[in-house]
Amino acid sequence: MSSEVIAKPPSRDASEKEQESYPPIVPGASLLLALRLANRPILLIGGGVVASQRLYFLLESSAHITIISPGPLHPSIQYRIDDPATSPQITWLNRPYLGRQDEVKVKDYDLVMTAIDDNDLSKETCELCREEKVMVNVADIPPQCDFYFGAQLRKGPLQILISTGGLGPRSGAMIRDLILRVLPSDIEDSIKGIGALRADLRKRAPGVGGQLGQERMDWMKDTSDTWGLDLMRRFNDEELRKEILDKGWESRKIIGPNDLSGVASTWTQRIWSMVGQRDWTVGMGGFGLGVAVTSLGVMILQRQGRL
Repeated sequence: MSSEVIAKPPSRDASEKEQESYPPIVPGASLLLALRLANRPILLIGGGVVASQRLYFLLESSAHITIISPGPLHPSIQYRIDDPATSPQITWLNRPYLGRQDEVKVKDYDLVMTAIDDNDLSKETCELCREEKVMVNVADIPPQCDFYFGAQLRKGPLQILISTGGLGPRSGAMIRDLILRVLPSDIEDSIKGIGALRADLRKRAPGVGGQLGQERMDWMKDTSDTWGLDLMRRFNDEELRKEILDKGWESRKIIGPNDLSGVASTWTQRIWSMVGQRDWTVGMGGFGLGVAVTSLGVMILQRQGRL
């Protein structure tokens, strides 16, 4: 008897069932994107505390920032201007911004941000940007913002943005802190590990799209699910990555932790994942202390005749 499965076109009933599983569209959301701003020109108008917060994130994105603001600046902005590590990214024009009359034109920048107390000047800047089709953020005035900053969290390559659509920045920060408390302390190691494996795989299977691209995506997804977030940190080992690719990808198989040579037993792996690669001494110390306390309790109960 043949075991071949013949694919059938979906029936009308199946199509309706699929439609029921589609998520509903809820209008009003922001499109959350990760902008790559390295060496891109950004205009920042203002030199106070809000501008200093904007500057921090722009510097981390490796953008080139033109600041227009009379001194004295917020201490952290002045520090970044004076610091040789960040000063090449900053051009400071020590004067007020003049709006339409200013020699600096918003059309020459990829993004514009204002953080000033002058509402009329902020509105004028917003109008200029809309005319030139340049995206603008006006601090504390959501209707004049094409994008929001939100509460941000960064651990190495991991970045998380919490947006409330401009409604409650403080609540976004509180949610961010909740996420931070439950994240593993070394989560970045797992992300770097899976990134290294993905990079090695792309060398073996280059290209975009097509059947090979789909096979590569499916294999990476199934391999990630098999190893789990905790054990992905082990992909930072170059020899282990090679073995996974040799035994797994080349045969289009999913290789798990137990399928590799020299890998510890499942029980050991569970202990390893619970204790963590960096904090194993603390974990073993706690385990030893627990054993000692338990033994002492048993001895006391035995002497009291309760055991």
